[in-house]
Amino acid sequence: MQVKDMMCRHVVSITPEESAALAARLLTRHNLGLLPVCAQDGALLGVVTDRDIVTRCVAAREDPSRVPVGDIMTRELETLSPGERCEEALLRMSRHQVRRLPVTEGGRVVGMLSLGDLVRSRRYEAEAARALGDISENVVRRR
Repeated sequence: MQVKDMMCRHVVSITPEESAALAARLLTRHNLGLLPVCAQDGALLGVVTDRDIVTRCVAAREDPSRVPVGDIMTRELETLSPGERCEEALLRMSRHQVRRLPVTEGGRVVGMLSLGDLVRSRRYEAEAARALGDISENVVRRR
């Protein structure tokens, strides 16, 4: 099965000029774990998570309403293409210790794929559980 068959096509994004506070509201409102940061032309520039907001803004005693997302976003990204196999997506999630990956085509976000998407298919349930185990194990080791 390909990524395009499993990905979520409805993507909520934010521009780098918008505030960390708005990013936090969007993450909460849409129950998201990751928000793509895109240029006005739709090009993917980075991603922001609730963890980015907390560690790079709140913990640094910055005002989230005044800090642009572009200042706290993660720029080094791993992405998928719609035609990639879901097995490859699981391997990359495990290798890069992430639960979600943007799906891009021509540098623009066309979807998001999460471990949860793969688990819900039941076809990749065991593989997704192993990937999550790998991710969780490395988080525990870092503490």
